[in-house]
Amino acid sequence: MARVIALDCMGGDHGPEVVIRGAELARERYPELRFRLYGRADDIQAALASAPRVRAESEVVHVDGVVSGSDRPSQAVRRARSSSMGLAIEAVRSGEAAAAVSAGNTGALMAMAKFTLRTLPAIDRPALVALMPTLRSDSVVLDLGANAECDALNLVQFAVMGAAFARSVLGLSRPSVALLNIGVEDMKGTGEIQAAAALLRQAAVDLPFEFRGFTEGHGLAKGEVDVIVTDGFSGNIALKTAEGTANLVTALLARAFRSSWRNRLGYLLSRPALRALKEHLDPNNHNGAVFLGLNGVVVKSHGAANVKGFANAVCVARDLVADDILRRIAADMTNFRAHLPGSVPPAGAASAA
Repeated sequence: MARVIALDCMGGDHGPEVVIRGAELARERYPELRFRLYGRADDIQAALASAPRVRAESEVVHVDGVVSGSDRPSQAVRRARSSSMGLAIEAVRSGEAAAAVSAGNTGALMAMAKFTLRTLPAIDRPALVALMPTLRSDSVVLDLGANAECDALNLVQFAVMGAAFARSVLGLSRPSVALLNIGVEDMKGTGEIQAAAALLRQAAVDLPFEFRGFTEGHGLAKGEVDVIVTDGFSGNIALKTAEGTANLVTALLARAFRSSWRNRLGYLLSRPALRALKEHLDPNNHNGAVFLGLNGVVVKSHGAANVKGFANAVCVARDLVADDILRRIAADMTNFRAHLPGSVPPAGAASAA
């Protein structure tokens, strides 16, 4: 079955060249993929010259407007119908595409996606979710910056969505879930975190995930659980700290290996292990953050992603569509609410408060 993905060809640091080559690489894995390519037609056609498979299975939609990295979300929303990013999202709303992928301005993409697609009926706020490399395997982390402040019901919804994402992307039948906290003891954390934990303990026994309570910051790197749930403020700090730590370790190793001839010899002997470490930490291997909770699939590629990284983002979009992630989330939320006390507010009450 053909699956059409809408691509914002003008977003990111590299423009159409990396987008088209990434799409070409994604089709090697999923030959059924087709594309709607949004952006300046001349630039797209030039990139298509070296991508015959994408050229044969794509429709180019010319649009002059481009969302820059400095554009405010409110500005981008006003220009949604005249920009490559906005029209790629509109293609999902209209049914012309099954998903949209962009490497452009994150805030603008989030604002336009929420404005155009709206949230699923059972979800108050969408969350930004991505994979993070750990000692064990990859873990799902959300929210990574879409919501700086969250109440208990927001965190509960994030847990349900994150578990559905883990089942789709990681292939786990019953992923483990924990709330990020300053300690693992029951009395630790804010009132919102404790209230969310109480709700999850009441209902999670009958859902397709295992709730394990709390995990601390060092638990992210250890891979103690499959899904880590937090507010967007803490999640974004955790993500940037992990990225910075990975860069620090890499730089310190390089400095140490250059410090003496003996260390240089050690580097030669260690190259296979170091190559494996670099591969595991390479952000391009985990590229493709998703705005979960929207009434449509929108994937955010890192702006600096290379061809392999953008291809991974396209494949994430395809996998979520193939696994019917929207139906999964809606069904899981319905099931979850059936096991909660009648006093729990309905979806929408949290954001209205």
